[in-house]
Amino acid sequence: MFNKDRWREIIEVLTTNVWRTIFTAFGVCWGIFILIVLLAAGKGLENGIKQDFGNIATNTMFMWTRATTKGYEGLPKGRRFEFKIDDVDALRDNVPNLRFISPRNQLGGFGGNNNVVRGIRTGAYNVYGDYPEIINQDPMAVTSGRFLNYNDIKEKRKVAIIGQGVKNDLYDKDEDALGTYIKIQGVNFMVIGTYKKNSSGGGEEGQKEIFVPFTSFSQAFNRGEDVGWMAITANDGSSISQLKDKIVDVMKQRHKVHPEDTRAVGYFDLYEQYNRVESLFGALKAVAYIVGIMVLLSGIIGVSNIMLIVVKERTKEIGIRRALGEQPWSIKKQILMESIFLTLISGMVGIIFGSLVIFGINSLLDSVGPVDMFMSPSVSVGVVTGALTILMVSGLLAGFIPAQSAIRVRPIEALRTE
Repeated sequence: MFNKDRWREIIEVLTTNVWRTIFTAFGVCWGIFILIVLLAAGKGLENGIKQDFGNIATNTMFMWTRATTKGYEGLPKGRRFEFKIDDVDALRDNVPNLRFISPRNQLGGFGGNNNVVRGIRTGAYNVYGDYPEIINQDPMAVTSGRFLNYNDIKEKRKVAIIGQGVKNDLYDKDEDALGTYIKIQGVNFMVIGTYKKNSSGGGEEGQKEIFVPFTSFSQAFNRGEDVGWMAITANDGSSISQLKDKIVDVMKQRHKVHPEDTRAVGYFDLYEQYNRVESLFGALKAVAYIVGIMVLLSGIIGVSNIMLIVVKERTKEIGIRRALGEQPWSIKKQILMESIFLTLISGMVGIIFGSLVIFGINSLLDSVGPVDMFMSPSVSVGVVTGALTILMVSGLLAGFIPAQSAIRVRPIEALRTE
């Protein structure tokens, strides 16, 4: 391995026909380049899509009511009904392994009519009546003050937590929002905290939301015991997808909905959607590996073919070396080292070019800003290490057949070759 003469001979062999060596190396270089770029692109797409889920607890479902489509117990079809706050306790009592149940009410909306006023400034924002658990289901960074607590719920305090976008709209740049009042549809609420979301829900709309205690929301906006919708999260180790049928059945029983009415209770299973995305990217990653490795193998086959030609051209030289007493293993090792060296150098060039392309794409994304469904393409160190391992093994395989061919040549026959 550390014999200078051997390495000098390897360099001499590979540089004797430079263009042949370059074209041979290109196949391996292109294969590893394609593998890295495909995996990085898949990771970038995965990061972008998963950003849409934000930091929200993925083992969660959202449930709301719709009109019934079947009559039941004397009640007509087409009947509208609302969830009630007592439904939360009913779910806890009848459905095991539920970690969080957050009843929610909402008014306003991004891009709707102005519903919030502070001084001479106004804005249209989503305003949610919530319980403190919602911060565990839809995580957000509290940047000042605090979030809701159960004393706020119990005492029906008219307090609010506002998003960074709301603060930017209604307050001066360096103005402190804590302790000030905003008027939501004519009702004053004191600001006790500000928050910022860092991902999906972290777009412009996600920063322009206001959270107030569920009880004070119901009192201020005349919602009584009604619940607009629920966010329900299962315990770790349990799947909300397996519990949702039981949850829906409990709600149907409590609100006298026909058991076979599949439309009266609407829901969205975030866990199921997240698993579909995970499966999709698992399949994309497998396709990237298959395509990259197949391209790489075509390059390795090219290396093996060229090494066979090299051995054929050096038949007389090998015969002389055998006649002078060189051992077959020494000649075999020489051929294998040439193959491994050519393969590794080619592969490392492919890795370098692939890394430069990924770096360039990331720099471009940083300069133009976030791109929907694509962000931070990258490959892990493990992938690069695995690629180098593949190259080592491939180099051995590519050189094995030519090496075997070299040592099978009888010295006397090799010396007769012209």
